[in-house]
Amino acid sequence: MAAAVDSFHLLYREISRSCNSHFEALALIGALYAASRAVVLLRDCCTVARVHFLPRMMPSGRLTQRYGDWAVIYGAAQPVAGAYAEELARSGVSIIFITQDGSSVRDAASFLSQTYGVETTVVTADFSLGQAAAKPVAEALRGKDVGFLVNCMDETSASPRSLIEIPEQGVLDRVNRNIGAATLMARLVLPGMVERSRGAVVNISSGSSCRPRHGRVMLSAFTGYLDHFSRALQFEYSNKGIFIQSLIPFQISSSSSAEGWFAPSPEVYARHAVSTLGVSTRTTGYWPHTLQVLRLCYSGLYLSHDSVITKSKA
Repeated sequence: MAAAVDSFHLLYREISRSCNSHFEALALIGALYAASRAVVLLRDCCTVARVHFLPRMMPSGRLTQRYGDWAVIYGAAQPVAGAYAEELARSGVSIIFITQDGSSVRDAASFLSQTYGVETTVVTADFSLGQAAAKPVAEALRGKDVGFLVNCMDETSASPRSLIEIPEQGVLDRVNRNIGAATLMARLVLPGMVERSRGAVVNISSGSSCRPRHGRVMLSAFTGYLDHFSRALQFEYSNKGIFIQSLIPFQISSSSSAEGWFAPSPEVYARHAVSTLGVSTRTTGYWPHTLQVLRLCYSGLYLSHDSVITKSKA
């Protein structure tokens, strides 16, 4: 037994002696890795400050002068889109609401006109009819200096539900409302923006569904489409003076009792999101939500660092 113990200690000393020459190299590798992570963290902190804080402290001018006098809001029945429209109206931007049910936004349109003194128009368009929905929208846009297009994803049926439980017509309707409508709206608005060499297209999806989850197949897919659609538009039209933004918020409170730091009211979120116009092409729009993305990224729940949604304007 004693010989076995002595042999073990002798073997351990011999291995340690042979590895001494590698300890410094391993320590250097560890130091370099720690330094690289520190640089990444510092870069992310600087990006968060530049995207979310500096624009609010140093506004870059009136939105109407930078982009145009009118905004087209599709999906205004969604609380986030309605709050975004109000934030634009606060800056003197007139609003065109595009909705399938005009009664759902008429009160909001009247409120914006009376409160902020801007013009408002409500256009009823049923995108399940296909190309026929484009005619009333095109009529409403004629002769107007449209500087903004805001497409908001429909989350009214966001409760978990298996794809095979959704009726076939329901699947088609959701695709039309979230993918077909957003794409068609861009097609209708972009020619005027290109002619004037200015404008902004904002696509609002959902960060809570940017990863596949049970019962949210279509919602996750719509988020992915709107996000990639935004990046493709930015690639194609950024050199024509048009700013394209993908907004991917996390949880937004639907009631005042549930509001919190990480679950802001639609009004608070819209105020922060509008300040990132012209600054970031892909962002959560709200800095606590960006911190959530960073936490998920560093914990390994996101596959790559590209998921940090604070991409700067190209």
